[in-house]
Amino acid sequence: MIYYLLGKSASGKDTIYKRLKELNPDWKEVTPYTTRPIREGESEGVEYHFVSEEQMDSFKADGKMIEERTYQTVYGPWRYGTVDDGQIDFSRKHDYLMIGVLQSYISTRDYFGCENVVPLYIEVPDEIRLERAKLRELKESTPKFEEMLRRFEADNIDFSEDKLQNAGIVKRYENIVVEDCIDEIIKDTRK
Repeated sequence: MIYYLLGKSASGKDTIYKRLKELNPDWKEVTPYTTRPIREGESEGVEYHFVSEEQMDSFKADGKMIEERTYQTVYGPWRYGTVDDGQIDFSRKHDYLMIGVLQSYISTRDYFGCENVVPLYIEVPDEIRLERAKLRELKESTPKFEEMLRRFEADNIDFSEDKLQNAGIVKRYENIVVEDCIDEIIKDTRK
């Protein structure tokens, strides 16, 4: 089974992802790929595989892209994707944990089948999300507030109620208190 963690930016996905991995060490991680610059505190192969445009083009040309999306940022296009590179192998009887956005969830679900992919949608009120995003940017040596605001606005379109319903997202995990959110996810995934 693939447990697919998704939500708007600054909803706490990364924090929840790390805690879920600690609590479920048997779940295998699937590391996505991106062309965006690495952030302070990130490591190659942990949060993402940081690759060039040419490498992403090669994966696509070789038919290895499970899902891909491009964001037109204020710094130019940033591409993200999941590559069929052997990380996911259902013959090994493992459960997997993935993280992404609504469109990447839909593409992954369509690629592997809805019976193999469970959405874990994280929901946070906008005012809390905006404050979290601002605090995260303040930790950067060069805060990118313009990009932060672009992502905030884009997420409200990308995760609209209509799109969530069309994707079959019914269950929502509210992340006001992170431990409560994680406890609810753990309870549901152990059923």
